[in-house]
Parts: sequence; C-alpha cells; structure tokens
Amino acid sequence: MKKKLLLVLAIILCIIGAVFYIYDYSSDEATQKGGDLYKTVMKRGYLIVGVKTDSKPFGFIDTGGVNAGFDVDLAHRIAKELFHDPAKVKFVAVSDSERMYILNLNKVDMVIATMTITPARQNFADFSNAYYITGQSLLVRTGSTIRSLADLSDKNVGVIFGSTAEQTIKFLLPSAHVMGYKTYDEAYTALKSGKILGITSDDAILRNYSMKDGSVKLLPKKYSRDSYGVAFRRGSESSYMIDVVNNVISDMDNQGEFIKLRRKWQLD
Repeated sequence: MKKKLLLVLAIILCIIGAVFYIYDYSSDEATQKGGDLYKTVMKRGYLIVGVKTDSKPFGFIDTGGVNAGFDVDLAHRIAKELFHDPAKVKFVAVSDSERMYILNLNKVDMVIATMTITPARQNFADFSNAYYITGQSLLVRTGSTIRSLADLSDKNVGVIFGSTAEQTIKFLLPSAHVMGYKTYDEAYTALKSGKILGITSDDAILRNYSMKDGSVKLLPKKYSRDSYGVAFRRGSESSYMIDVVNNVISDMDNQGEFIKLRRKWQLD
C-alpha cells in the first residue's frame, strides 16, 4: 500500500513538473514566438536584454552587484524611450558563444553585448544600426618580444569562444596555435601565467586590462574595423522594434550622448 502511494505521488509530481515545463516555454509572454516584439514588450511592461558580465567597460557586474557598462547604459536608454523609465529593463547574462543561442531561444528581447555586425551573423539575426566602432588588437605582457600579430606564428594566442577575433586570427595567421577561452578573465589569467603570449580581441575591451595592470600592454595596431549593433531575432516580428532602437541610436548620436558615454567609460 505504501509503495502504491509513493508511486501515485511520483506520477503527480511528474505531471506537475510537465505542466510547469510547458508553461515556461509555451505560455509565458516573454517566450512566445511569432508575435510582434514591440507589442509584446509594451504589454509586458519592461525589456529583457542579454548583456555581458565579464567585458568591462561594456558589460560587467559592479561592486554593488548590479549590471553596469556602456551596453547596459544603452539598454537603460532604450527602456527610457519605450516606458519613460530607464529602470524598466531586466538583464540576462550572455557570453560570446551563447548570446545568439539565447536570443533565438526567445529568452531575451534583444542582445546588447559587444556583438559585431557580420554577414555570417546576419544569416541568423537582424541588427540595429551601429552604435560603437572598434577594432581587433593584441594584448601582451609588458616586456614581451611580441610586437605584432606576425610574431605569434607557431605560438599560443588566446581568443574568446564565439568572437569575431577567433575567425580573424585563423584567417590572418593560420600558423598560430589558437587557444579558446569562455571569458576574458580566463584568457587574461592564461596570459599572465604564460600559457599564451597574447590575447586578440576588440581593443575597447582589452584596453581596460592594460589600464588597470601595468604588467600587460595593448599594442597600438588594429587588425580590423568592427561595428557593434543590437541583435534581434530575424523576421518581421522585430522590424518595428529595430526602427525604435535605430531612432534611439540616432538621437543619442545627434545629441552627443555617445560622446558622454565614451568619456564615462574611458573609451576615448
């Protein structure tokens, strides 16, 4: 009798779990597919934005435990445009390798996470107009004999999984031994320990490490010219929201807000 009772309880728990699973992916307003993004967001009353938490000064967790950075400020500005309240935004942590996946699982409304606009990515996502121009550079240890990308031939160089730098280094220097890392801090630790002789990534992110640590330096040459954009799911569902975000970007540019943000985050 006791075994039968336990079996019944187990079945009930499985049914309840299945109901919650179905609700999470099918019924929740934030995860439904096919509906107009702008209407969904306005009905919900707040934005859900994917941002980085390890890419200072664009996206990181500050000493108070909250999201901060250039990309985070842009998200707040979009929320202000939509709701007249910059606080009406929920942040979801994303990494380079996972941000497109999370976007297309409908876990976020948009991704603002130092995402370079590339033809390959435009096959899987729609983008806003560019809001920041950067270029890939090389971070090395101070005193290193590495003076350029060419000096890394047959040597270990670090990249972040899923970044455009991963493809660029393989194209420009196929003889390099490319070591992939999930986060910038992991790559930075590998550089400091000597496991790799350089990190190649966006100069705007790598500069932060050279500013806070004199034992590493950022080489001046850039190997690309890249544009960051806000990423959306592909299709007509995102069209109106993209127009809204493009208007925000245009207004911020015309009113000097991006200049102020670059100064705030020491990007000039």
